[in-house]
Amino acid sequence: MNTNIKSELLKRMAGGKEHPISGQQLADEYGVSRTAIWKYVKELESEGYEIGSIRKKGYYLIDSPDSVSSAAIQQYVDSENYGKTIRHVESCPSTQLLAHAEAQSGAPDGMVIIADEQTAGKGRLSRPWSSAAGKGIWMSVITRPKLMPQQAPQMTLVAAVAIVRAIEELTDVTPSIKWPNDILVKGRKLTGILTELQADPDRVKAIILGIGMNVNQQLEDFPEDIRGIATSLSIEEGKPINRAQLTAKVLSYLELYVTLYVEKGFAPIKLLWESYADSIGKRVRISTLQESYEATARGISEDGRLEVVLDDGTVKGIYSADIHII
Repeated sequence: MNTNIKSELLKRMAGGKEHPISGQQLADEYGVSRTAIWKYVKELESEGYEIGSIRKKGYYLIDSPDSVSSAAIQQYVDSENYGKTIRHVESCPSTQLLAHAEAQSGAPDGMVIIADEQTAGKGRLSRPWSSAAGKGIWMSVITRPKLMPQQAPQMTLVAAVAIVRAIEELTDVTPSIKWPNDILVKGRKLTGILTELQADPDRVKAIILGIGMNVNQQLEDFPEDIRGIATSLSIEEGKPINRAQLTAKVLSYLELYVTLYVEKGFAPIKLLWESYADSIGKRVRISTLQESYEATARGISEDGRLEVVLDDGTVKGIYSADIHII
């Protein structure tokens, strides 16, 4: 089935009973038969959309499922490249694995792989990530920015800014960013970001951004061992969130800020990131594989390192560590 026609149908039918869309009009626009349009309507109904029809006037949307299908997302997509190509799967071990294969096969810039469920979702340092079926946004975005490989780590921070901006626009939730790759609400984890690289020594071939966002879980949907540290947008907002709309908004901001990073450098991203950071000016405990110590978080450097001030006044840049506010 043609995803573009399906997403266009969803857009046009959203006007409700007062503004039905003529099947013949759509058929003429897309150069297909009216029977083909009818088949698209029937496929949408099989996906859980409730669609009404008025004789001689057309179709209208009554109710929508909480879906992250290609058509569901693309009815909201307003970016130039990101989200124009979407591969949606019901279940997979990890969207990152599928994205790496797609990237190596020549997938376009901004292609999205999104799953209803991940059975082996992973975060930074290969830590497991709970990816409940039909509750969150579990996606990987293939990006092909004109960057040097050493600039790739900053893309995690670019993605973090895009995600918080999307959340702010569509909800009343106030998120914060925890260096290097987490989005928090009231200190509880909402979103994780995993950045992986395909590169030659002198150029980036693809940067794959894995995004795991808790959207419509309730507390009982989380494994018991993380209920004290995890949250979802629905828990914080007090109502269900449209996952398809939120996905499209994240993609829109992601394209905006990746373009800004490539064209203007990291400085404007740095300012935005620091404005959302949860640790700036606060006492933190830094834990690495080798050591653990306390310091005061100062900000981030131009290459995306966390800068902390040690007790003797020395400024230290951190590339990788677990950070906890004391």
